[in-house]
Amino acid sequence: MGYPFAVMEKRKLGNSDLDITPVGFGAWAIGGSGWKFSWGAQDDDESVAAIHEALEAGVNWIDTAAVYGLGHSEEVVARALGEWKGERPYVFTKCERAWNAERQIVPSLKADSIRRECDDSLRRLRIDVIDLYQVHWPQPDEDIEEGWTALAELQRAGKVRWIGVSNFNAAQMERARAIAPITSLQPPYSIIERGIEADVLPYCAEHNIGVIVYSPMESGLLSGAMTRERIAALPEDDWRRNNRDFNEPALTRNLALADLLKEIGARHGKTAGEAAIAWTLRRPEVTGAIVGLRRPGQAQGTLGAADFRLSPEELDRIEQFLSDRPLPAATG
Repeated sequence: MGYPFAVMEKRKLGNSDLDITPVGFGAWAIGGSGWKFSWGAQDDDESVAAIHEALEAGVNWIDTAAVYGLGHSEEVVARALGEWKGERPYVFTKCERAWNAERQIVPSLKADSIRRECDDSLRRLRIDVIDLYQVHWPQPDEDIEEGWTALAELQRAGKVRWIGVSNFNAAQMERARAIAPITSLQPPYSIIERGIEADVLPYCAEHNIGVIVYSPMESGLLSGAMTRERIAALPEDDWRRNNRDFNEPALTRNLALADLLKEIGARHGKTAGEAAIAWTLRRPEVTGAIVGLRRPGQAQGTLGAADFRLSPEELDRIEQFLSDRPLPAATG
């Protein structure tokens, strides 16, 4: 399959030597079912095909995590890479979300846990070195220094090339940065979720920390393909069923926002999802956006965001919508 954007521009990620495409493959959903933050059942063959389609489209990095499917996402990524005939993409994964024999997630930033998690990820991914190793969540907060010191030691040992953080605020990054440089931050960011704009993005710009944002389409809500009927039919173990943005009073407003993005995208032959992703990439601090794909065919409606630039007038229309229709307060 050919793509008009198969040669994507690349951007340097923070202080690293990693030149990454503006969009990367997100492997959260392909972890499958059977854990707390599942997206429901997933066909591994479709996952592998989706990864290959993204790589054919020019994407040069995959972001996964040990906890996605409690190891399964990393195993699927390994299978996809083993069957891929082209140049190997960068592989990013995460630590700190450990789990016990009862499959309950147990946050840990203890050094011995971090070292064990790294070895387990290398084994599951079937690679010799992780290109970017990230602390998934800053929990427990009191162990941030111990965990970050362990990541820096893994970097010196050659098991990981670069180290980053995810879901950290500016104060937590300052604590980590006192120990070792931070290559990147992975925060949530979308038109609906803008919390990083005030303090976090300026901090990253000041300290040359790359930013790779997750959920730029708000977990599919702004893709243009989401409807009330689809949401009502989500599997019982799909975490989105209980998410604020997928329920009233926020849902009506969010679907109207998706309709606006659909209208804006259509002017350019793009989807609502591509408009939503492009909106996050408009910020100079944002190096790349993570796009979750679950089956072949989805690349065509998302990855075109890589070279899509919203006009000032279009950005103003989005801001006006947000001003006119602020997110309703949750009830109950």
